Amino acid sequence: MKGMIIMNNKNKLLSITEKRANNSMKIGSKNGIKLLSFPYIIWMIGFIVLPLILILYYGLTNKSGEFTLSNIALITDPINRKALLLALELSLISTIICLLLAYPLSMILSKNAKNSNSIVVLIIILPMWMNFLLRTIAWQNILEKTGILNTILKFLHLPTLNIINTPTAIVLGMVYNFLPFMILPIYNVLSKIDKDVVNAARDLGANGFQTFMKIIFPLSIPGVISGITMVFVPSLTTFVISTILGGSKLVLIGNVIEQQFRLGNWNTGSGLSLVLMVFIFMSMAILSKYDKESEGSQIW
Repeated sequence: MKGMIIMNNKNKLLSITEKRANNSMKIGSKNGIKLLSFPYIIWMIGFIVLPLILILYYGLTNKSGEFTLSNIALITDPINRKALLLALELSLISTIICLLLAYPLSMILSKNAKNSNSIVVLIIILPMWMNFLLRTIAWQNILEKTGILNTILKFLHLPTLNIINTPTAIVLGMVYNFLPFMILPIYNVLSKIDKDVVNAARDLGANGFQTFMKIIFPLSIPGVISGITMVFVPSLTTFVISTILGGSKLVLIGNVIEQQFRLGNWNTGSGLSLVLMVFIFMSMAILSKYDKESEGSQIW
């Protein structure tokens, strides 16, 4: 009887020791994760949080440091309002074009073998390895009056195209630079759709269009919303593409803000930046609503 009691006590001690060891391992792993995230926290504070605080401070104060909303109210100026509306129009057009191009390609990729998809995805992201500015300048060389496109048209005895310094050139630049950000989230979501669900819908009598509208597209909405956000936001805030491909004829709100900072008008530039941040926060709110599981945020 005493031997059984001793054995039970030993077993209890062993179980308690194992639990403590497991708890200590879990605590150690959590501490390790926290230590690994520490450099990013420092980077985030220095390059994200502090700049946002500075923008907020300058945007809500005047040169004397007094609180004011006049910097934000400058968006109602005819020039600034026109630049904002043009930026919204071109960014919306480029987002729609990217969606129309990206969705069919993503569906084709999701139905192919993974080995061949890896090569195609690599080709899609390959231009992103090049500097953003160089890619845009390359399009300038293609579209200008004596560029590659018009040279080919002249060789073929066809009329030349006057695309440079037009809204069309800006939209082309936006679509080229931001199209991969639309393809990858949609492809990621479509590739994770269970094929048995699609086959079950067809077994129940649904045709291809009904299967797409009732099954495939609703399941791909997180990727679509993620792609729209990742294209619309940089298209709205860009100033490099409009400067190089639009010249001085077309001014977007990003160009206005960039000019204000260049002239040293930090208060005005920050106030207009706060207006753009409203659109960014709206996009992030929509993304968080439809992309709760972050399906579209994972590229691979």
